[in-house]
Amino acid sequence: MTRPPLNRLDESLLTPLPPFSRLERSEIRAILDQAVSRRVEEGATVFHEGAPADRFFLLLDGTIRVIRVTATGEHVTALHIPAGQLFGIAPALGKDHYPATAQAASEALMLSWPARLWPRFAALDGFTTETYATVGKRLGEINDRIVEMATLAVEQRVANALARLVNQTGRKVEGGIEIGFPLTRQDLSEMTGTTLHTVSRLLSAWEKDGIVSSRRKHVTVTDPHRLVVLGQRRG
Repeated sequence: MTRPPLNRLDESLLTPLPPFSRLERSEIRAILDQAVSRRVEEGATVFHEGAPADRFFLLLDGTIRVIRVTATGEHVTALHIPAGQLFGIAPALGKDHYPATAQAASEALMLSWPARLWPRFAALDGFTTETYATVGKRLGEINDRIVEMATLAVEQRVANALARLVNQTGRKVEGGIEIGFPLTRQDLSEMTGTTLHTVSRLLSAWEKDGIVSSRRKHVTVTDPHRLVVLGQRRG
């Protein structure tokens, strides 16, 4: 695929996004001029956990899956990052290595900058405030996941995981709301700390009940209300 030169990207690409919304057009032009564009295929790794954090990224299109690897080598999906957000922002956490692996959950288009430029970005009007708001939101989501793992049954965890993805990336289709990127049963098991067998059993039962529909890595929630009820704490 032929990629357009970076200077063809218009400043309006960044102006709606919170980290850049307070900036002058000339400031955004300077930011774009220092960026590198990259398109990656579904499943490609953008960076690995523990690698030197030499760049930070802005996701323009697609979804990024954030993965942690346990001491026993198991993959745990910590969260998903939608288009329009920064990621790989280790400097904001005071780290010089990436704390997790970033993988493209779908085909993705992104911009990136050298980590040495982070102090310049942090000095821009509104950039730091919005960045730390994003970090706080992600930490809150991870904390909610930890509480779920400790207090909820597997059925509730899987239902809540699907509901979150619908809220973050869902798009209306005939028959329901489709999660906006390819999602396998293995992906769901890594999100919810359970086995592939258990996820397959639950989804098969929910398909029979008319709550979800899945085919070729595309999951559609056909009855969102019943899915939310399944995710509620009981007892």
